[in-house]
Amino acid sequence: MNEVQQVSEQAAHAAAEVWVVFSRLRRRLQALEGEGGSSPAQASVLARLSKQGPASASELAAAERVRPQSMAKIVAALEQAGLVERHPDPEDGRRLLVTLTEAGRTRRQGDRQAREAWLARTLHERGDEEQLRAVITAMALLDEVAHS
Repeated sequence: MNEVQQVSEQAAHAAAEVWVVFSRLRRRLQALEGEGGSSPAQASVLARLSKQGPASASELAAAERVRPQSMAKIVAALEQAGLVERHPDPEDGRRLLVTLTEAGRTRRQGDRQAREAWLARTLHERGDEEQLRAVITAMALLDEVAHS
């Protein structure tokens, strides 16, 4: 039987705030991605392939937490756009690995640069040095949470 852990009121409040702010920020960043022509799901797959290298569609589906059928549609759209290619896995010829094309790398880099530039500019305009240090500290904690 799982024991329910008690959390402080402050931790519960922080969790609620993180959820709301990250949801808003994700929507805003997705709107910037949409300007580049990629859907949020497609941009996420391009980012994953850029960071982690070639992967099978089933590995991508598991990593992105979507059904294999949904990932098959995402990969097919990316392939049709010339952003990814599928090649036989050198270790298991029955499997196909999805890899970024040069166009996919360029799109990924452009999407990321545009989002990071917008975020940096907006943080610079709205935050002072102390607030920016607090954001960096908070991101370190949230990264620990994400990896727990």
